[in-house]
Amino acid sequence: MTADAVPSVSVRRTRVVVVGAGPAGLTLANVLRAASVDCLVLETESRRFVEQRPRAGFLEEWAVRALEERGLADRLLEHAGVHTECEFRVAGERHRFPYTEVSGQRHYVYPQPVLVTDLVREYADVRGGEIRFGVRDVDAEGIDTDRPSVTYTDPSTGGRVRVACDFVAGCDGARGVSQGWMPAAHTTVARHDFGVGWLALLAEAPPSSDCVVFGIHQRGFAGHMARSPQVTRYYLECPPDDDPGNWPDGRVWSELRTRLSADGARPLTEGPLIEKRVLNMHNYVVEPMSYGRLHLAGDAAHLLAPIGAKGMNLAIHDALLLADALVAHAGKGDGSGLAGYSEACLRRVWQYQEFSQWLAEVYHGTSSGDPFRAGVALARLRRTLASPAAAAGFAELFLGKDTDF
Repeated sequence: MTADAVPSVSVRRTRVVVVGAGPAGLTLANVLRAASVDCLVLETESRRFVEQRPRAGFLEEWAVRALEERGLADRLLEHAGVHTECEFRVAGERHRFPYTEVSGQRHYVYPQPVLVTDLVREYADVRGGEIRFGVRDVDAEGIDTDRPSVTYTDPSTGGRVRVACDFVAGCDGARGVSQGWMPAAHTTVARHDFGVGWLALLAEAPPSSDCVVFGIHQRGFAGHMARSPQVTRYYLECPPDDDPGNWPDGRVWSELRTRLSADGARPLTEGPLIEKRVLNMHNYVVEPMSYGRLHLAGDAAHLLAPIGAKGMNLAIHDALLLADALVAHAGKGDGSGLAGYSEACLRRVWQYQEFSQWLAEVYHGTSSGDPFRAGVALARLRRTLASPAAAAGFAELFLGKDTDF
């Protein structure tokens, strides 16, 4: 390549570069914008893509109230469904668990793409924040110095842009690049593989229950979760790395009917299956979540399989802690929040990881083929349903209440 052919690099500056426009990145960006802390959001996908990709749909009440306090929950509170109970189906019997009665907390049903749409609109359209969609080749330099920068390829010009900044927030998920910026010598990645897969399904069909349903069955776990009045999320336990092509619609509905059957239960409302993908059930935690001027948040820092519906909630928790720490640093020169950010996040991360592992045994023990695991799983469930003390502990963790210990 001749010297004349080398693409030029334009240079600009902002206070914080946020990599990733998911719940973590957009929550963070909105709080920074409201506090007049300059930031730039970089996202490799298009706006249309991030506002439509199917993801989680349950928010814990503490997360909703935290978003409400920041002026980020108006549409959520207007349109979200509210759940106060869940139901376990075991050996043909239905067992309701009234977690709101036990804990005073509720779940809000609000699909992640809808929340992302709200947060993009608030940040970019209402508050005038800048998001660059469709960027490529995002990289960071100098994160271990006081002069970090992020470079990317501008999709409209093809040119490279270097953004000098004070801090970088890696919020680009499990498949993003920011986790790779953490030096291996500084970082531990703790992993756990559950040894099962879940076939994730979206059905264009109204929910068949007024609450979340967990089917505990010898053929494998099955889950039913409302996403909207017209769309239902289903899960079916399957072998890890299974091919969705092995699951034609007829087989899917047959297995769902079998695994979710129970006396007195409404028949499943069937409809077109608009999504089929296999999720390998595994978790990980990156520790610490910070290095130099780089701070990870959400799935970039920790992954939770959808066993306990925790991922989006944990991303919001990280984002709010990081936002408050960055605002305090920018406004008062107070760096204590940033210094303690990783430790503060990881307390809740590990509580959610422990709950996920506990609940996974309840879901999968019966289908494991191991009589001991099956017996332990049913004992856990019986105790949760029968003991007020055990019920209170389960509800506290299920709703994410008071888990920062």
